[in-house]
Amino acid sequence: MRPHPIGTLGLTLTELDAILRDRQPIALSKEAQAAIKKSHTYLRDRLKKSDAPIYGVNTGFGALHNTSIAKGDLAQLQKNLVMSHACGSGDPVPAEIVRAMLVLKVQNMAFGHSAVAPATVQRLVDMYNADVLPVVYERGSLGASGDLAPLAHLSLPLIGLGEVVLKGKRMKAAAALKQLGWKPIDLGPKEGLALLNGTQFMNAYAALLTLKATRLAQLADEIAALSLDAYDGRIEPFHPSVHAVRPHPGQAVVAGHMRELLHGSALIARKKEHVQDPYSFRCIPQVHGASRDAIAYVERVVERELEAVTDNPTVFDDEDLVISAGNFHGQPLALALDFLAIAVAELGSISERRTYKLIGGQRGLPAFLVAKPGLNSGFMIPQYTAASLVSANKQRCMPNSVDTIDSSNGQEDHVSMGAAAAIKTWAVVHDVERILAIELFTAAQALEFRRPAKSSKRVESLYTDFRKHVPFLRADAVMHDHMEAALAFVRSR
Repeated sequence: MRPHPIGTLGLTLTELDAILRDRQPIALSKEAQAAIKKSHTYLRDRLKKSDAPIYGVNTGFGALHNTSIAKGDLAQLQKNLVMSHACGSGDPVPAEIVRAMLVLKVQNMAFGHSAVAPATVQRLVDMYNADVLPVVYERGSLGASGDLAPLAHLSLPLIGLGEVVLKGKRMKAAAALKQLGWKPIDLGPKEGLALLNGTQFMNAYAALLTLKATRLAQLADEIAALSLDAYDGRIEPFHPSVHAVRPHPGQAVVAGHMRELLHGSALIARKKEHVQDPYSFRCIPQVHGASRDAIAYVERVVERELEAVTDNPTVFDDEDLVISAGNFHGQPLALALDFLAIAVAELGSISERRTYKLIGGQRGLPAFLVAKPGLNSGFMIPQYTAASLVSANKQRCMPNSVDTIDSSNGQEDHVSMGAAAAIKTWAVVHDVERILAIELFTAAQALEFRRPAKSSKRVESLYTDFRKHVPFLRADAVMHDHMEAALAFVRSR
């Protein structure tokens, strides 16, 4: 497979998705190689000419920024930085996040504003291509000064320390380097700081979550259409005139999608005894649409971050400037991740309400969707599970970005908590997958009680595909196993 070039213009979300999904190798473009080399040479030459303090290059870090470091100690300074900041705690992050972090760290350095050695960037490229995945821990980042602790763990293997997962086996990085025939890298001036400063932990989560949220928003409409027909719902709330007079773009998209999904359905076209549907059906365009608009906003933030230099100091060799500023601060991502958590949680919240309505014994459906309720509990308890997941997500959706806490003796006195927002949003999104899977499980069961009437071709296709994995239940069974099969279906859809 031809390597995907990492250049000086940044990545799009679509490109990152393709790299990670298809496990494409990566390579630095000629432009990126030249930019990296030029920036590295500039800083080396500047240090030879002057002893003027440059933050983190010949000074201490954080509250120790006024402490000068002797030239002979500059390399040790960078190694000490990586070791001392490797303070991660909790569970290791998923492999897909680590892969994304490696790609994003390479991209950040490829812009040519980090003054790192070409060999250091190439080693990160080699690690990604060989699937040498550093063990990175969930907790430890405040989301300002970048993702210091997670990125320290990402960087430890460069210098032969820490742990990695190689070919599915967790081992000491030193053993992995020996197995691969690689020597540890000796970090030069600024390299440790460039490796540790940045938003690659937060943005790896944000990018993957945005991709997953976009997919779930589409799937939520498909499952809702199945539920609507199973509940004997009405089509009028999706009429284009309704949405033309309230011009939120997501709302119109969802209404149009629902009309497409239900086109040709005998169930939706038949005469209804009820005048209107509950909100969880009638307001699908307004709720799903608002979530889609929020996801679209988050996507724009993530795309900009994929084009951003977020380490510190920033080197502008053409202007003869090395500027210590704050591009590592995670506030844009923290706010976006909090918003994403809320938007996706709402897809789960309204989904659970539809599940609740389907099992209520209304509109000709049997109570709990079994032939002999009482003897059989049927679909009573899957709704409990969905409700518990929705409740947990409500607690998680308290925004992290409104929190801050002093660090580094008050020098770093406002932090974003974007890393915490990323971790909680990861949990929210994965639990919404479970909630949607329960709705699909329930709606498919309910649709059977409408036979011989049929839904649309698209809804019936979804139903038929689902039935290849999950059967119709005539009596009580171990529901967990069927729910897990439904979840696997949703994740692969």
